[in-house]
Amino acid sequence: MTLVDTRTPNPKYFISGATGDWEMVIGMEVHAQVTSESKLFSGSSTEFGRPPNSNVSFVDAAMPGMLPVINDECVRQAVRTGLGLKAQINKRSVFDRKNYFYPDLPQGYQISQFKDPIVGEGKVLLDLGEDGEVEIGIERLHLEQDAGKSIHDQHPNMSFVDLNRSGVALMEIVSKPDLRSSDEAKAYLSKLRTILRYLGTCDGNMEQGSMRADINVSVRRPGGDFGTRCEIKNVNSVRFAGQAIEYEARRQIDILEDGGAIDQETRLFDPKSGQTRSMRSKEEAHDYRYFPDPDLLPLEFDDAFVAELAKGLPELPDEKRQRFIETYGISHYDASVLVTDRESADFFEAVAKGRDGKLAANWVINEYFGRLNKEGHSIAESPVSADQLGGIIDLIANGEISGKIAKDLFEIVWTEGGDPAEVVQARGMKQVSDTGAIEKIVDDIIAGNPGQVEAVKNKPGLLGWFVGQVMKQTGGKANPQAVNAILKDKLGLD
Repeated sequence: MTLVDTRTPNPKYFISGATGDWEMVIGMEVHAQVTSESKLFSGSSTEFGRPPNSNVSFVDAAMPGMLPVINDECVRQAVRTGLGLKAQINKRSVFDRKNYFYPDLPQGYQISQFKDPIVGEGKVLLDLGEDGEVEIGIERLHLEQDAGKSIHDQHPNMSFVDLNRSGVALMEIVSKPDLRSSDEAKAYLSKLRTILRYLGTCDGNMEQGSMRADINVSVRRPGGDFGTRCEIKNVNSVRFAGQAIEYEARRQIDILEDGGAIDQETRLFDPKSGQTRSMRSKEEAHDYRYFPDPDLLPLEFDDAFVAELAKGLPELPDEKRQRFIETYGISHYDASVLVTDRESADFFEAVAKGRDGKLAANWVINEYFGRLNKEGHSIAESPVSADQLGGIIDLIANGEISGKIAKDLFEIVWTEGGDPAEVVQARGMKQVSDTGAIEKIVDDIIAGNPGQVEAVKNKPGLLGWFVGQVMKQTGGKANPQAVNAILKDKLGLD
């Protein structure tokens, strides 16, 4: 593969060294477990958390004479993912044997794809706020089977092997070397996970190992030739990815500035120390002795197959964000937050339907999501439904409660439940909008505070003191707009 530089150097991302500025170049190989009830070439279950070696067939264990049979659903999921990445779908692809020895690889080779993958070039758009959008190229997506897992902490003298993951279908999504900072890399991983979850092709649970990243890092002088890269294997969190990249880039810069050279190698990241350490020298493709798997015919399908899958794709994050902006009149930032995952977007739409979009977005993002984060709840675990939150927003929009009362009401509904309108009625929480009643209170306050009246005429900002006094006497129930209008009129303020 010929590496092409598609990015203009951005000084914001330069790293200062003793001899001048440096620039990171980052590419990723993300292994995403395909959402499927059975494995890529066998009918064994893919259920997570089962006892060791309970999801293993003769094919997974590489028993003699056992032949692989392709799982059609895994093929469909790979094509769906390619479509979601705006990528080229290759209607003919080939499975190869990638030969290497590892104790948890029963066959002594991995069935993968090399020269002819199922998906070709695509792209992922990153929203970087003030820096705008950046397009990160996808080089390819190919299907392959996972290996098992070696377990080293169960016996003082022996290691054990769990083959539950052996044969599980993976999509390896290979980016181009277009990333230039740890922040971009984290944004890329997060966006890719969001797309996969929207599509339903991978659950994205990095802590369970169903999505993990191999990160290629090199450094160079800004805009110079690509440097020698090191690969950090099996990073299983977005946060760790950022830490690993930062450490590795600085390690390479220190070596180069001391007159040394970077060895192309595979490294591991230790979250406890925050450092990478050498694992082995980096293999090249020829080291694996790839050749087409003789037990599997080339995988072929037609345009109609792709078109049928394309028809069933959901609305993806970028399109949904734009629709939210246009339909609900919300900001780019709010729309980006709301489409971060499909469940959040669906919840917002349920709340915002037929209501003020900006008010709905404000309550969903600040009050609702804020409380979920504080309590450590998911939307599915939330005690407040979209209908209940929508009911609170209706009461605000109708002028029956103020924003302050709404926050008190939200707390009651969160902890005790109930219909918001009925709670307001039963507890006498309605906002006071009777201008006659408000005027009487205002008159009393003005009459009792002549000094403040004189002061506010010279310093209109003191109006807030009068508003506070009215709210205090009404228990916070007075309509704020009515209070402000009456006060300005009575005090002769424009």
